[in-house]
Amino acid sequence: MDRRSILKSLAAAPLAAVLGRPELTRAAASTLNVVATRTAQGADVKAAVAVPAGPPRAAVLLVHEWWGLNNQIKVVATELARQGYLALAADLFDGKVTTDRGTARLLTQSIDPDAALQTLVAWVQWLRVQPGIKRVATLGWCFGGSWSLTVSTAVEVDATVVYYGKVDKDPEQLAALNGPVLGHFASQDAWITRSMVSRFEAAMDRSGKTYTSYWYEADHAFANPTTARYDAGDAELAWFRTLEFLGKHLG
Repeated sequence: MDRRSILKSLAAAPLAAVLGRPELTRAAASTLNVVATRTAQGADVKAAVAVPAGPPRAAVLLVHEWWGLNNQIKVVATELARQGYLALAADLFDGKVTTDRGTARLLTQSIDPDAALQTLVAWVQWLRVQPGIKRVATLGWCFGGSWSLTVSTAVEVDATVVYYGKVDKDPEQLAALNGPVLGHFASQDAWITRSMVSRFEAAMDRSGKTYTSYWYEADHAFANPTTARYDAGDAELAWFRTLEFLGKHLG
């Protein structure tokens, strides 16, 4: 396909269709712009941003999986922009991307948690001052799902979405949440288990916070089309619920 045909296909194709075709994925990812900011610690950081065609409804901060800021996450950002949101995909690995599990594990283990948190806080603050932005949400998957929740306890955020990320927070930490939390979890997940989620829900109840948990008959990473655990039906349903949640709490 030539570039004109690809761009025409992008305008009409739903998210799942774009993610299922490598040429469309690459084309969609290439439409994002790179932006930079500085953290409170003085570190210069970069991210990829997708801008809606008209005035933004609100903003969404995306946090990648342990694979790094790859094209899959960028495509989700473009879909959010198509839905009217200013979508910013943070990069916690300083440009490093991998498809190797061992390398991904090393990348997650090598980051400085304090620096990562300051990076995400800086991006929330960056989004807050963009023209037309009144509300900001966070959205993350797995490694990024954990960070989506963590940054929401460190800076004011209007809504939080977690796809099968660690939610092992105590009530004191969760007390700082400003907005509701939506969690997507998988019944066959050996890492993010029902017992962990149950403890999270009990802690949310004790801290008086609002949350919604959905369970899917699927495995970890069921929304990632590049893995063997991908479940198209559950991924589509989870995305529908995510957009519904964002529309309700962001406008």
